[in-house]
Amino acid sequence: MTARARLVGINHAALEVGDVEEALAFYGRIFRFELRGRAGRMAFVDMGDQFLALGEGRRQPEDDHRHLGLVVDDKEAVRTALQEAGAEILPGRGLDFRDPWGNRIQVVDYRDIQFAKTPAVLRGMGLDGLEKSERALAELREKGLAGDDA
Repeated sequence: MTARARLVGINHAALEVGDVEEALAFYGRIFRFELRGRAGRMAFVDMGDQFLALGEGRRQPEDDHRHLGLVVDDKEAVRTALQEAGAEILPGRGLDFRDPWGNRIQVVDYRDIQFAKTPAVLRGMGLDGLEKSERALAELREKGLAGDDA
């Protein structure tokens, strides 16, 4: 059998938007972020050791099931910002919304999921006090991913 590479993580995700400047303004009303850079009709939003690429030129209809899950440090602050921006918050048990170009975005709180940044990355992002919920820690422990301090 041929050796297969193991999935390690996601370096970035890309969203098609109608206009990059409008997208940066929209997402800037919802999230606090730093612009990593720009290239042509693309902008790159920093997320610590990952990034989100916004590319101008939406060519697809609205997304219903396909979505991007973004991890935040304060899900309720996102809900408030979405309401203030007049964004379409989708019904359901979580916090999903549709951006002006039809991209479906799901927002999850870092504390409540097994996804984890290294202490160095959290420190570099100014989030070194951000801690996991007991449920998330249990998921990490079950997979042997919690580290000695959890």
